[in-house]
Amino acid sequence: MGFILAAIGSAVGLGNIWRFPFQTSANGGAAFLVVYLLAVLLIGIPVLLAEFVIGRRANTSAIGAFRKLGRPGWWFVGAVGVIAAFWTLSYYSVIGGWVIRYIGGSITGGALAAPESYFGAISVGLPSVGTHAIFMLITIGIVALGIEDGIELATKVMVPAVVVMLVGLAAFAATLPGASEGYAFFLNPNLDTIIANAGTVLPAAFGQAFFSLSVGFSVMITYASYLGKNDSLPVDGVTIGISNTIIGVLAGLVVLPLLFAQGVEPGSGGPGAVFVAIPTALAELPGGGLVGQAVGVVFFGVILIAALSSAISLLEVVVAYLVDNYGFSRLPTAAGIGAAIFLLGIPSAWETAWLDWFDGIGVTLLLPITVLFVVLFVGWVLGQDAIDELTDGSGIGSLAPIWLWGIRTFILAVVVIVVAINLWDLLATPDTGYYIVPGPLR
Repeated sequence: MGFILAAIGSAVGLGNIWRFPFQTSANGGAAFLVVYLLAVLLIGIPVLLAEFVIGRRANTSAIGAFRKLGRPGWWFVGAVGVIAAFWTLSYYSVIGGWVIRYIGGSITGGALAAPESYFGAISVGLPSVGTHAIFMLITIGIVALGIEDGIELATKVMVPAVVVMLVGLAAFAATLPGASEGYAFFLNPNLDTIIANAGTVLPAAFGQAFFSLSVGFSVMITYASYLGKNDSLPVDGVTIGISNTIIGVLAGLVVLPLLFAQGVEPGSGGPGAVFVAIPTALAELPGGGLVGQAVGVVFFGVILIAALSSAISLLEVVVAYLVDNYGFSRLPTAAGIGAAIFLLGIPSAWETAWLDWFDGIGVTLLLPITVLFVVLFVGWVLGQDAIDELTDGSGIGSLAPIWLWGIRTFILAVVVIVVAINLWDLLATPDTGYYIVPGPLR
């Protein structure tokens, strides 16, 4: 249970609560939701199990896992995952800094009084760089001092607290005028829309599935290295996948009706969608401003714990590799790597266009490429060993060969297609999508 909660805490973070709603809004609403749910079920959870297989069988961190499994030439797969963790934390920390600022803004009432202008003021320039630094300092301190146990304990409270608060906010959002349009946008899929926008919806949905399940970061390989042979990998994987998906959908049921109730056009909310929608709802809660401020402090406080849980996982992947393999001291290693991540994140903190580009490169390039090599390794290199590892402690019997067959064929083919679409988007579409040259430099 501790492993499941830690993994859910790592995956829940801001991926489901911050990223999922604005990606849904920007990519067709229900069309995105349908593809995303299929991506989680048919691709995400099987790939999560593949990372579990590598981690538990090797019983060591990501890069060393491939060497320990007798395939040293595949070490680069873990390395790309470590790079993805480093890259992602650079802008993830920026958003974590926004969360810290919103706790303060909820205390003073400033975040609830004028949500759009408040977000515009704190999300760019020096204020954003400052909160980015604070969030990274907290993350570095926790990893350097090895006090992750306290965060793991908080995660046990955080996960149910997030669910309860999202359910409450979703119930409130349902009472607002215009909310029905948000539900229709989010829950009424149109097959023609999916087909017409497949080139953008497919990679966006698969990228979100990988991001929200924390696959491709080498995090889950590292987590699984602590599992015993009696733990059921399929049960753990399905539980984590379903739990994260439920939280993401709940976030959508809160944010999208609120945006429509406020007259915000789909796709125009961008990275600030949650930070505008939630305070707007809190300001309208019955009982006056103090009630909204109190709920805001608790809500963003819970989200901060979730964000820290994910950030610690991402930083720990990089630090643990250097400490375990090169004998570096933990404190200076965490400080040095954390400082480098902070510097890489300054452009994202300074201007949201940079944050959008960093997010795009991470989700459309680094994560899918790591997933592709994980699938190739488990399906065509480990082979029978992967089946043996998956069946230990699970008793799934004949289902394991079906899973491996899917990894070798259908899942591999889908991931190749997604990578191909993403590479085309990155290299050949300067006017749309996540072009390889950042928007501010074009």
